[in-house]
Amino acid sequence: MYEVKIVETEKELELAFEVRKKVFVEEQGVPLHLELDEYDDNAIHFIVKDGEQTIGAARLREYESKVGKVERVCVLKQYRGKKLGFLIMQKVEEYAIEHGYKKLKLNAQSYAIPFYEKLQYIVTSPEFMDAGIPHRSMEKVI
Repeated sequence: MYEVKIVETEKELELAFEVRKKVFVEEQGVPLHLELDEYDDNAIHFIVKDGEQTIGAARLREYESKVGKVERVCVLKQYRGKKLGFLIMQKVEEYAIEHGYKKLKLNAQSYAIPFYEKLQYIVTSPEFMDAGIPHRSMEKVI
């Protein structure tokens, strides 16, 4: 059974970083210094567990007053296609609502736009490059 939870310990944070490194650095070629950044210290981190194994991650940070920014949403390759991205986003959105956020923003890799559109996010920018990968900004009023 899969579980999405908020990171509570240093060990869980390390596990979130491990998943992010596998997906973004090793698989997609994002430089490590761009993947792990200054926003990690103040973000709320989420992980997906399959028993004892950490298989997904995301983070949420305050972007503006009452606006959160969802970032680093990822699932290990062998677990994709199991609706785990939806589970992660559901937990992130629940947390955001509970903590008074009115809107969520994110920068989606262009191939993932249909995924976020299913969650009612709306494209708000033309395509741009980030870490060598095409993205578009999206947002959702919650």
